[in-house]
Amino acid sequence: MKDLKLTIDPFLKLDTEFKDTRDILSIAGPEDTASLEHFKKDVANIKHKLDGLEFRTLLGEEADKFNAILSINAGAGGTESCDWAAMLLRMYVKWAEAKGFQITVLDQLSGEEAGIKNVTVLIKGDYAYGYLKSESGVHRLVRISPFDSNKRRHTSFASVDVIPEVSDDIQVDIKEGDLKIDTYRAGGKGGQHVNKTDSAVRITHIPSGVVVQCQNERSQFKNKQMSLKILRARLYELERLKKVKNLAEAYEAKKEIAWGSQIRSYVLHPYSMVKDHRTECETGKAQAVLDGEIDEFVEAYLKQNQKSKIKNQK
Repeated sequence: MKDLKLTIDPFLKLDTEFKDTRDILSIAGPEDTASLEHFKKDVANIKHKLDGLEFRTLLGEEADKFNAILSINAGAGGTESCDWAAMLLRMYVKWAEAKGFQITVLDQLSGEEAGIKNVTVLIKGDYAYGYLKSESGVHRLVRISPFDSNKRRHTSFASVDVIPEVSDDIQVDIKEGDLKIDTYRAGGKGGQHVNKTDSAVRITHIPSGVVVQCQNERSQFKNKQMSLKILRARLYELERLKKVKNLAEAYEAKKEIAWGSQIRSYVLHPYSMVKDHRTECETGKAQAVLDGEIDEFVEAYLKQNQKSKIKNQK
């Protein structure tokens, strides 16, 4: 009922607002320019709210309302790709902060020279997964390398994987005998204890081959609990995708993180452009996108996804 009211109540309120504006507008005469100018702003405000409600209908799948677990892995390109992975992390953090979402780093492995090899973060907020599910795939960057003394143009790749954080009321069957649990010493920067004890935890789910790990907490117990939470989310996502054949095939036949498999390209040289290859949505404001302004691409993907669903239902 709570979920339904979140959809219906704003619509009813907007419907009342529209009818009130329409009734008052019918009284005003064409010579009352001051009132008409005021009503023009009211109508524009109603349209803006309606666009927001229509966008919300695109987030209608069961998992859309969940928090998101987002992972970034550097691909082909060495130090370049590690730096690119760090840039992507910054982009998503900026986006999440603008939405008022909470970000927690669960696991991170730094690059040898710069950037990060891989990172997993938990993004908490209403419909975080619904928004971010469009980001799963390979992201390609073209720029003049800051690590090349000859200032040559380089192409870097990184993959993004987004899964929903499973709520406690959803049952995911995990048998203790199917788990291989390893502990190891956490790497990277941390407090005085983080690098001195085997607090990091890696869990392998033997039947599926899914591997998760966490080293964010000092406590081995807390890292194990978080690893199990991520494992539940990944197994839930695998099971959910199996129910949709095309998505399942796309998930299981993962492409190499390299040329030709990207979902989106970010070009900083010789011109500025970001283009999504699935929706053909593009913008020349590459730096704004890297500063977290990705809603344009998210909305284009969700609208295309909705059209595909309607088409398949016919």
